[in-house]
Amino acid sequence: MAYKVAALLVLCLVLVAAVELPKAAADQFSSCFNTCEQQCKADGQGQTFCEMKCDTDCFDKEVAGKLHIKFP
Repeated sequence: MAYKVAALLVLCLVLVAAVELPKAAADQFSSCFNTCEQQCKADGQGQTFCEMKCDTDCFDKEVAGKLHIKFP
């Protein structure tokens, strides 16, 4: 019985950790996207161009961070 309780506790801890991590990643992506979009618009580019450019750039940075690689 004790093993079942311990296993349930571990499962709950893993679940909580899994739920909390995406929020931090979303905040980081949002911060990157907002900064990039403001800079892009200040350079005179249009809304659609900036949205697509920043979405791609920030996604690439997010993936590179997760995989511990660097893009040129």
